[in-house]
Amino acid sequence: MLTILGRQSSINVRKVMWTCAELNLEFERQDWGMGFRDVNTDEFRALNPNAKIPVLLDGDRVLWESNTIMRYLANRQGSHTLYPQDAWQRAQVDQWLDWQASELSPVWTYAFWSLSRQSPKHQDAEQIQTSLTAWTRAMSILNTRLEQTPTYATGPDFSLADIILGLSIHRWLNTPFDRPVFEAAQDYYHRVAARPAFIGQCAGFP
Repeated sequence: MLTILGRQSSINVRKVMWTCAELNLEFERQDWGMGFRDVNTDEFRALNPNAKIPVLLDGDRVLWESNTIMRYLANRQGSHTLYPQDAWQRAQVDQWLDWQASELSPVWTYAFWSLSRQSPKHQDAEQIQTSLTAWTRAMSILNTRLEQTPTYATGPDFSLADIILGLSIHRWLNTPFDRPVFEAAQDYYHRVAARPAFIGQCAGFP
């Protein structure tokens, strides 16, 4: 039995849960972080010295970094659709996984914590607007990509890239602000959000 350590409201925890569901992997999840068990303890840091969620326990194996966990699970199950073997196809999936982590996710942080989480530490109007402007610019890049692909982000097959990009658009659509309409992104979102694995593991959280 796999064990995922982390609260379900975390987007990084949900992408691991969604991956497990796509692979028909049974798992249990334990609530850690922000309102639950404290990650800033010796117990948790022994598993992840960064004190961040999620952490995956696979028997006596311990793994952190959510995108790495996703790749590991797909490789563990031999899923060449979620994570292709072909070098070029795999690079396309990795490109969008890395882009989401390095370019998209960082720019939404301030606005999301302000508008969705109502964080008292994230209420500077100028920083909110800066975050929203950068977020919109990044989403326009993603929308342009999705205008060019008929079904999923990297081609005709659903992949790991679609898990994190689908969750990212879910966050975009569920954060309360006056956002531009990106039609390709919305159409794509409706396709991926209809998947049973998304419905079972990810719906109901921003």
